[in-house]
Amino acid sequence: MALLAAHRAFDADREAAAHDVPVLGVAARLGPKWPDSGRHTHQLGQLLYSAQGCMRIVLADRLVMLPPTRIAWIPPHTLHRTQMTRVTDYRSLYLDTRRFPSLPQQIQVWTATELLQAVLERLAQLPFATDWRDSPASRLLQVAFDELQQANSEPMVLPLPSDRRLAAWLQTLGTQVPPPLHMLAQQTGASSRTITRIFQRDTGMGYQQWRQQWRLMRAIELLTEPASLQWVAHALDFSTDATFTGFFRQMTGLPPRSYMARRQLGMEPQSPEGAD
Repeated sequence: MALLAAHRAFDADREAAAHDVPVLGVAARLGPKWPDSGRHTHQLGQLLYSAQGCMRIVLADRLVMLPPTRIAWIPPHTLHRTQMTRVTDYRSLYLDTRRFPSLPQQIQVWTATELLQAVLERLAQLPFATDWRDSPASRLLQVAFDELQQANSEPMVLPLPSDRRLAAWLQTLGTQVPPPLHMLAQQTGASSRTITRIFQRDTGMGYQQWRQQWRLMRAIELLTEPASLQWVAHALDFSTDATFTGFFRQMTGLPPRSYMARRQLGMEPQSPEGAD
């Protein structure tokens, strides 16, 4: 069965080898009783998708936020952990990249169209012993690949600094907004100038730019929930919902609700100049 209980231990590599298949689908409803996968890796690549609930994927050098209707690709042998705080409809496809070499070599996040969501739902629940040669399942998988080729990428991958002076702080980086630069300097004991240099060197961004990207990712995550703009603005330390809307429009070219509506339909957001 591909529909797993939340408490069941699961080894994708072992299951794929046991059934001699290049693709393995998994479906599960997970939540607070299974909040963290722990750090792990697998020989197979992984397409990860949630129909309901948000996930976070933590790598050694990157943080990925995965709201519903978004798909993450995790390449083989990538050390990572998956975290969730609410009930999540977890869907995953494990893929042997020797059979599917066109898949990306870096982690990536896309928006899932309605068709792609439906296809992934079907694929995730196929039996482990499915025939993936010239079969209905293989043709369905090809539809998924074709849809991924056309899918819009999402700004949900954030590089993390590797400097040991920030290691303890990064361990505490959860859902709280990263502090302003002067406060981070107080917390870590490193000067503001040193922190700026570290972020520029390790992430390619200054600290303020990195912080704003974190806030954007968290905003998209929060906007998938039934929450008011005022509540989201407060959670992200904006003084008013108008200030938050202005920030979001500057970052994406659209106000928050318009952006989320277009992404829900798998549409490309407008440029800032074309935003209404």
